[in-house]
Amino acid sequence: MKIFNKENFVLSLSSRHRPNYTVNLGETFAVETNDCYGGAITSPNQLRRDVKIDYINPATGPIYINDIKKGDTLCIEINDIQLDEQGVMVLYPGMGPLGSLVEDSDTRVFQVKDGKVKFNDSLSIPLKPMIGVIGTAPSEGEVLCESPGDHGGNMDTKYITVGNKVYLPVFHDGALLALGDLHASMGDGELNGSGVEIGGKVTMTVSKINESISMPIVETPESYMFISSDHTLEQAAKKGMEAVTRLFERKLLLSFNDAYRLLSATSDLQISQIVNPLVTVRISIPKEILSSIFN
Repeated sequence: MKIFNKENFVLSLSSRHRPNYTVNLGETFAVETNDCYGGAITSPNQLRRDVKIDYINPATGPIYINDIKKGDTLCIEINDIQLDEQGVMVLYPGMGPLGSLVEDSDTRVFQVKDGKVKFNDSLSIPLKPMIGVIGTAPSEGEVLCESPGDHGGNMDTKYITVGNKVYLPVFHDGALLALGDLHASMGDGELNGSGVEIGGKVTMTVSKINESISMPIVETPESYMFISSDHTLEQAAKKGMEAVTRLFERKLLLSFNDAYRLLSATSDLQISQIVNPLVTVRISIPKEILSSIFN
């Protein structure tokens, strides 16, 4: 099995980047990843303001996928996520929605062991590994790895994890996949601007679907989640809601009004993150309503 090392990374997603790695459709491979700070913060003595980091969210890649073409949909099955032994969370005045209440900068380093994140001497929290950044080259220009979009990117969606599938639009031949920004644990919203940031290794299998999608989709055993990013929660929700309503129209042969009713009666609006340059929401469709969205 190929293992792609984390020394080859990009700070933005773009068709202008030359591929660092190549795989075939149907191939299973492993990708080593840096944490969001590129491993620059390893001690509680290192405050974010004092550590010079010229980048955020380095993403390993780009990975060129043979025989996938513009207009296809890339399917990524996440087989395994192995995490490093420690993660980090920084905090400083102004960080996140409650940043005005943060008086002092500090850094916490957490040990990751036996399926737990040791928060302090009396509290451990369950290990919930997930991928923060995963995306293809966007249709135009370049998008920094700190931002999400219709190409994927920094979606910070906790359901991008082991056992689930991620479907991404392909805007350029080869897709030019890149990923990074793992978290050992992160709640919906990424409420202070950080999960437990950590490096690791992701094992995945790639395939393709000969059908275009307008935004990323995550498949879990129970649901399909349309991942929508925009400048405000209202705009992101509206965009995702329309995509699902139009899907109901096509797949279930409904009028727009009935498709809109079905959306409201069955599907959930959930928040992935509110702290990146664009916010990200999910519209979750139960598989009892639509067992497959691709046939």
